[in-house]
Amino acid sequence: MDRPAPAPGPAQEPEWTPPADTPPAEAPAAQPPRAEPPPARRGRYLGPLRITPGVVLVALAIVGSLAFILYVVFRVEDQQIPLLGAGFGVLGACFAVIAIGSVFGMWRAASRARTGRAFGLAIVGGIAGLVAIGCFTFTVLATMVWRS
Repeated sequence: MDRPAPAPGPAQEPEWTPPADTPPAEAPAAQPPRAEPPPARRGRYLGPLRITPGVVLVALAIVGSLAFILYVVFRVEDQQIPLLGAGFGVLGACFAVIAIGSVFGMWRAASRARTGRAFGLAIVGGIAGLVAIGCFTFTVLATMVWRS
């Protein structure tokens, strides 16, 4: 038995090429999608740090307590220990506020998938917490020494 010849497939057309004397058509330039400008920030900023009354208060308290500690160390002769304890107590409170603020900022940054900022705030908050613990320890020890 003879098999019938296979049916011819669809005819393939040769690929079209432009004539050699015509320049190739330029494709439209791919334009990057326009990004919307970031929303305008409200309030005053110092770099990435927003200046609020709380930030100003903590900064003044840190500068004031450091100035007070230096004054007590270099000028005061009597009752130096309780005055140093008070100065370190205020300094410890300031660094505790910075540590707590870093926790809230870290939570906000992590929830917005800004991992670099969250990591930086974790480092800053941890160091501020350690400084606060050290200041409070000095305050307690100074009080205990003064009352003994």
